[in-house]
Formats: sequence, C-alpha cells, structure tokens
Amino acid sequence: MEINKTVCVVGMGYIGLPTAALLANRGYKVHGVDVSKHAVDTINEGKIHIVEPELDTFVSSAVNSGMLSAHLEPAEADIFLVAVPTPFHHDQLNEVTNSPVPNLDYVKSATKAIAPYVKPGNLVLLESTSPVGTTEMMAEELEAAGVDLSQIHVAHSPERVLPGHIMRELIENDRVVGGVDEASTKAAAEFYRTFVEGEVLETTSKTAEMAKLTENAFRDVNIAFANELSMLADDMDIDVYELIKLANHHPRVNILQPGCGVGGHCISVDPWFIVNSANGKAKMVEQARRTNDYKSEWVVEKVKNAVLEFEKENGRKPQVACMGLAFKPDIDDLRESPALYITQALSEANDVVAVEPNIKSFDGLKLVSEEQADNADILVYLVAHSQFKAHSKSSKTLDFAGLFKA
Repeated sequence: MEINKTVCVVGMGYIGLPTAALLANRGYKVHGVDVSKHAVDTINEGKIHIVEPELDTFVSSAVNSGMLSAHLEPAEADIFLVAVPTPFHHDQLNEVTNSPVPNLDYVKSATKAIAPYVKPGNLVLLESTSPVGTTEMMAEELEAAGVDLSQIHVAHSPERVLPGHIMRELIENDRVVGGVDEASTKAAAEFYRTFVEGEVLETTSKTAEMAKLTENAFRDVNIAFANELSMLADDMDIDVYELIKLANHHPRVNILQPGCGVGGHCISVDPWFIVNSANGKAKMVEQARRTNDYKSEWVVEKVKNAVLEFEKENGRKPQVACMGLAFKPDIDDLRESPALYITQALSEANDVVAVEPNIKSFDGLKLVSEEQADNADILVYLVAHSQFKAHSKSSKTLDFAGLFKA
C-alpha cells in the first residue's frame, strides 16, 4: 500500500541508513542527509559505506526504485528523523564524578539544520541515544529557530538493534516511543506501527530516553562482573571459562563471557550519561564503567609482560599480531573499540601488526592478512571474528576473545 509521505533522515550511519532504506522499501519517500560527501555519493550509487548484513540489498532496491536519495542538506518532509552521533567530550570531565560529559553538538546542529524546513503538522523524531532531557532540548532549539511547537509533534524513540542483525531487529524488536506531550507520543507511535512488527510502547520522552540508558547500563554492569571475574581468576590460576561454565549450571545464574573491554557507541558510552546527571548517586553504574575500561588496560599489561618474557628467552623483541580491531565480532564498527585501543597502545613501543577482516586500512596501524599474522611471534586475539574460529591455539597465543575457551 502506498503511504504518500516523505521522511527526511538526518545522519546516514549505522542507524540512519538502515532505517532510511527500510522506510523507502515500505513506501516512504526518503530524503537522506549526511555531512559526508563520500557517504552521500556511495548511497546514490545504490551501494553502502558501512558493513551490515542485508543492508546492501535494501539500499540498492530503495535507490533503484527512486524512493531513497542522499543529500548534503535537508529538505521539506512530513517526518524528520534525526539519527546522529551522541558521544561524550573526551576533553571534559564532570566536576562531581570525574566522568565524561555528553556531547550533544551533533543533535543541536541537526536540529538547527532541519528547523527552516519544519512546517505545521510535521513529526520530528530523535532516535539518537541521548541523556534525559535531550528531546525537550531539541524542541526548545526548534522553538528558538521560529518553529511553532503547538503545530508540530516532537518525540524520541531510541534504536534498540544489534549490529549484524539490524535489518531484522528494526522490524521485529519492540519499540519505546515517548513524546514531549501526549499528542506527540501518539503521532510517533502511529508512525512506528507502520513498519514495526514488535510492540510499540508509549511513554514520555524522558522515560524513553532513560529506558535506553537503563538497558545499556544493565548490560554494562553484567559484563563488568564477567570481566572482573576473569581478572580474579587469572590471579588465582583458574580457567575463567571453565569457571563460568560450571557456575552457569545453577538454574538462576547466567554469567556472561568476559572480553577485552566494552566498546561501541552504546554500552561503552550511555552509562556515562546516567553517571553525569546523577550527582554521584549512580555508584554501581559508574563502577561498572570503570571496571570495563580498566579491563583494556589490564590486557595491555598482560601482553607487555608476554613481550618481556619473549625478549628474555629469545634475546630479541617479538612481533605482535593483534587479531581484530572492531568493537564486536563480524562488523567494521571501530567506535570506542577496546581492541583498537589495545592495539594502538601496544604499537607505541612494540612491533605490532593487526588483522581486521572487515576494513581495508587504518591510519597509524599496519594491517596484514591472517596468513601474514601467522608469522608473528605472539598472536593476541581481541575479537571473536568468525574467520578466526578456524584457528588453532598455540604456545604463542593470548586469547582475550574467548575463541579457545574450554
């Protein structure tokens, strides 16, 4: 059924592009916007500039049908959907908690960019994961730019998808939708129900914002327990994977698998949004964040110790191959990646090469093939890419990705 509505999607990245492609294939005329000319040109060729299963098929179909086009500037539409990054300021710290401060510059810029095109009856949506109050801030920015808020709807609906499964989960997952007022909530929910098969749950914009932060903080706390357990087990000369396997036989215990840290734009960032606004009260959330960040430092020290041992035994410095740079298996996303951080830290004073099957190059690092990495003296597995699962563990292997767990 033809929908006859236009959507302007601002931010054609890991969430914006899949959402735009899905909407275009569902009958919406989509005007995609991005600051990157490379991204815009690639999309208009019917191709993709990021790695995500099935996305290439959706984009090709949408572009070839004329329902999706990419541009450097916004245009008039019925619905505006903002999906831009919400990182934190790496050079600013909260005075109370000494924690990172959220950076909302991209949201503000996107809001100012669409403001001249917003007309009465429009729906403006924020999908970027954001600190509580950001959607209301967005509405205030629109009002300051001359938009009559009484004539439009403004709402938040945080994405809840897993990289590697985005196209399926955009459709199947339940969706939380919250407006700055009840009418905005209803308008936003009606829009999402046109393509979401999961349940669309209605609430306020602040609760919707906090719901996403809560989901990711929950996961961060649980990962922190596994990562802390791995460091304790190492001190006690215990195989942490066997330990977790045994403990998980308890009917009410489900410990996650440890890794080399936590990365990505969500879990490694969003809990700081809670900490930043909690005035020192989010103690468990904060400690989990610090534990997961420390795990990467711990891995760096473990590898450095292995390098020193090799030097003592062989009288020369070893070559270290870091296996994986992405923040999780089988994607090309390097945002806040602990594997990338570890590799860069080791590269400062060591002969380091890296293997990352999902990217072609990275400034400052020497990327090699898996076959070339086999010649390295120490193999450090940081990401459990599917390509690595056929590898065998040897005496020169350090496994922080759980590839060779019992």
